[in-house]
Amino acid sequence: MLSINISSFFKVPYRPNNFSPRFVLLFVSSMASSTKVTVEYAKSGRSSCKKCDEKIPAKSVRLGLVSKHPQGFDQTKWHHLDCFPFSSDFVSSVEDITGFSLLQNKDKETLEKLINTEIATLQKVSDANSDKIDRKQKETCAQLSATEEEPVLEMAFSISDVRDTYKDAILLPKWRAFQTIIYLEQDDGLHASSKIAAFDFDGCLANTNVRRVGADAWSLMHPSIPEKLQSLYNDGYKLVIFTNESNIERWKKSRQAAVDSKIGRLEQFIKVAGVPIQVFIACGLSKIKPEDPFRKPKTGMWNIMKKQFNSGVPIDMDQSFYVGDAAGRQGDHSDADIRFAQAIGLRFYVPEEFFEKET
Repeated sequence: MLSINISSFFKVPYRPNNFSPRFVLLFVSSMASSTKVTVEYAKSGRSSCKKCDEKIPAKSVRLGLVSKHPQGFDQTKWHHLDCFPFSSDFVSSVEDITGFSLLQNKDKETLEKLINTEIATLQKVSDANSDKIDRKQKETCAQLSATEEEPVLEMAFSISDVRDTYKDAILLPKWRAFQTIIYLEQDDGLHASSKIAAFDFDGCLANTNVRRVGADAWSLMHPSIPEKLQSLYNDGYKLVIFTNESNIERWKKSRQAAVDSKIGRLEQFIKVAGVPIQVFIACGLSKIKPEDPFRKPKTGMWNIMKKQFNSGVPIDMDQSFYVGDAAGRQGDHSDADIRFAQAIGLRFYVPEEFFEKET
């Protein structure tokens, strides 16, 4: 593996109700060892690179990540050579790559040179990693200390402001909108609790793709998810999903399709999970001024849940936690999830750790 298969520990600031700073350890597990790398000449020009989304020309060299889909079959994600995420895959030499021996000599030389370059680069990154983590911890502590002195944004929640539409899109029964969030009203079997098990949705609970629209366009990220959620529910946890979905705001001409797609996937997921789940969808756009107070890493969705949708039951921060895939790791699309957890003071897990660890 070019990125060296070593599990890493990161300290994540954790603040209980009294906001006294202390630390918990976040274990970030490496990619499953079943992941393989393959190389071949593209048979046609129909495949697209998973990083840049550009077509891979026929007869050109393409590298693929082969992993097990939750339903049991092999799935391959193809890349251009210069787009391949070497830092996240198990390759220590060209001998680890299936199909390497079938390449022409000039292509073998190109690939071998690329791998050697990546190994050297990653070694430098590894050597500097400890210093970077220490600096990040100090910066985070300083940010959190400053946050403690800032007033918490209070949002006036009024039933008169709740709608059964989001702008021009009609919501399904039991779903309501307030400002820039859509939420699922209290459902049968959902109870207030001092213990909150909170999750991101896309890339954490469900495998989705922004280019695929529709209620059926998803699959479980991990086969253990239903059993794990049922166990938490039986242990007295309230399950909550906090998910960003800016397409609902962005797709002005097809907002109804975006709403139906997102809510449809969530409803299907809840049926598969077999337990009641509270859901909050932040529809606001990122990188706008003023910033949307509900879009993660902002804590508006959590604050609304805590103050308006938990029947006044105080939340035990020692037992509550949040799971999300946007942890700022190399290859992650952002760090919104880990910053969301830090701002609230919740223990944080990445999905691989939480759903794949032994129970």
